[in-house]
Amino acid sequence: GGMFIGHGTPKLFGWFGGPGLDGTTGMMEKLGLAPPRSNAYAAALSETLGGAAIALGAFTAAAAASLIGTMTTAVRTVHLKNGFWSTGGGYEYNLTIIAALLLIVDGGPGALSVDGALGIEETGAGAALGALALGVLGSTVTLAAAQAAGKKAAAEAAAGAVAPQPAVG
Repeated sequence: GGMFIGHGTPKLFGWFGGPGLDGTTGMMEKLGLAPPRSNAYAAALSETLGGAAIALGAFTAAAAASLIGTMTTAVRTVHLKNGFWSTGGGYEYNLTIIAALLLIVDGGPGALSVDGALGIEETGAGAALGALALGVLGSTVTLAAAQAAGKKAAAEAAAGAVAPQPAVG
């Protein structure tokens, strides 16, 4: 959980030498994730709040699903083209993080957690597979929406560029 907080707060606030929201927005734009500002908020908040929830054992399966979605999107947009090994910028590390999240959901956050205190500790392979499915689905929807928004913005820009000018005079 703390690791994700350490990943999200630089994107959100610029902490630890991170890019802040403006820099994260620029990164999302370069990745083609339209609208870039909304995707910057989504990634930064998912990592920050999802990390905090995992650390507290609060709504663990939902927090894991959110983080799995973020990691899956990172694999699809950044790391997949670089192959498996992380030494070459590949997706090995992202898969390791996803596996760790699945183990946390499978084993549960424990009695000394928010979920344990609320009596909502959902654990086991079914809960882990559900978190995985929701995370991958969330990534798929995010990428489809980004692609549609990008196409719409490009079409609107093209229409504005070729729009007839009013006659003067």
